[in-house]
Amino acid sequence: MSFAIPAPVQPTIPVVGGDPFPVRRIYCVGRNYAAHAREMGHDPDREPPFFFMKPADAIVPTDSVVPYPAATSDYHHEIEMVVALGQGGRDVPVEKALELVFGYAVGLDMTRRDIQAAAKKMGRPWDMAKGFDQSAPCAPLLPVSKVGHPDKGAVWLKVNGEVRQQGDLSDLIWSVAETISYLSGLVELFPGDLIYTGTPEGVGAVVKGDKLEGHVDGLLDINVTIG
Repeated sequence: MSFAIPAPVQPTIPVVGGDPFPVRRIYCVGRNYAAHAREMGHDPDREPPFFFMKPADAIVPTDSVVPYPAATSDYHHEIEMVVALGQGGRDVPVEKALELVFGYAVGLDMTRRDIQAAAKKMGRPWDMAKGFDQSAPCAPLLPVSKVGHPDKGAVWLKVNGEVRQQGDLSDLIWSVAETISYLSGLVELFPGDLIYTGTPEGVGAVVKGDKLEGHVDGLLDINVTIG
């Protein structure tokens, strides 16, 4: 097929022991750890999950230098487990939801917090606070065949060797299966979709030169430098 302009490059994530994973859409779950909900000034009661999105080409591989973004002076880290879907579906039952999962990775939901705060105050969308260029660093994927379905284990982020965020996958308000099921009732899911599952407490600002190391037990760490 020919196009009127050159076709964009397909964003991908490396897969341990396999071919690259093509990224279709990136869905992110907001406030999915109770302690993080409290630190952001919200009641952590188990209200229905909500989602925001990032563009697929916001993906950045591990060991990259991530440029400090424009239009912010409050650039924040959020460490998360990432779910990669190998199958799709609509209205997927919770008990069937994990069948859609191809694998898991460690990711960062980088956030322009000052833009987000201004958007919240004015009742406007978060798009430019969350879905900007290079806002979704992601480590290589481990397939389910290698890692299973992690539902407990340490989650942490270090900045320049100092622990900033710390939590456990067991603290997720909405489990991976529940999140997939709920999201599939809002949109049809497809192979290639990613779900960033939420961040534990301790989010904070980074500056140029900071080195970030993110970890989820059983997965490959992510390392990026703010440039």
